[in-house]
Amino acid sequence: MTAPKSYEAIAPHAVAFLGLGVMGHPMAGHLARAGHRVTVYNRTAAKAADWVREFGGRAAQTPREAAAEADIVFACVGNDADLRAVTLGADGAFDGMRRGTVFVDHTTASADIARELAAAAAGRGFDFVDAPVSGGNLGAVNGTLTVMCGGSAEGFARIQPVAMAYAKAVTLLGEAGAGQLAKMVNQIAIAGLVQGLAEAIAFGQKAGLDMGAVLGVIGKGAAQSWQMDNRGPTMVEDRFDFGFAVDWMRKDLGLCLAEAQRNGARLPVTALVDQFYADVQAMGGRRLDTSSLIKRLR
Repeated sequence: MTAPKSYEAIAPHAVAFLGLGVMGHPMAGHLARAGHRVTVYNRTAAKAADWVREFGGRAAQTPREAAAEADIVFACVGNDADLRAVTLGADGAFDGMRRGTVFVDHTTASADIARELAAAAAGRGFDFVDAPVSGGNLGAVNGTLTVMCGGSAEGFARIQPVAMAYAKAVTLLGEAGAGQLAKMVNQIAIAGLVQGLAEAIAFGQKAGLDMGAVLGVIGKGAAQSWQMDNRGPTMVEDRFDFGFAVDWMRKDLGLCLAEAQRNGARLPVTALVDQFYADVQAMGGRRLDTSSLIKRLR
């Protein structure tokens, strides 16, 4: 961990965490450091072993084994298919969970899978909360994520104080699927913002301005944003080997565009920026940070 985190004093819980990627690894670490008894599972077992060496707890061989003794099961995997595999697949977590427990999904996935899994969980006597996050890897490392939740008020009340171990805000926004829909709103807003910032910086550089100085000035006014503060300087320096990858953003924007087709929303800017990200992928930037949109303009 690179930043101090104060943990709320709550009773320790037995928890499981499925998926130890760039987000899940530090999130599960915060749960351990907050005093919870953590069992982890990762498809690549070596990553789970590395986590145990760093934080303690134990590693399970399957999602079902990880979930068997847990009060709350957390997951952060890649997409709908990965989520279905760790919940409903062979040796999936749902087969190991006890009645009265809660499954919390931090994957950015579709609202449809959230509703499907919420119904499956209810039929087995436990709760499901879809809870995608915003704040990126830095937010996960520092324990300052924003968590957008959909599910029952009762299930949310049980998981909220525990999830605060890695978050600055955990908010219930509606029934199952509402968390995923809110995350789509977040990604739609970010897509247009990053493209606008890229155009502004590229324009200023073409005009011969000292863009470090310019950002310092306009960042104190109406143009200020998290993206400007955190990604503007690295755009100027042409550094993109960190952060939220273009491949992940395209997955998220695909979810947004598919949902818009269903609900009739019009997303012309989002569709355009999605194609700009396809250009960055074609340039070899699949794993670059989303701020690499500026590379198209240089």
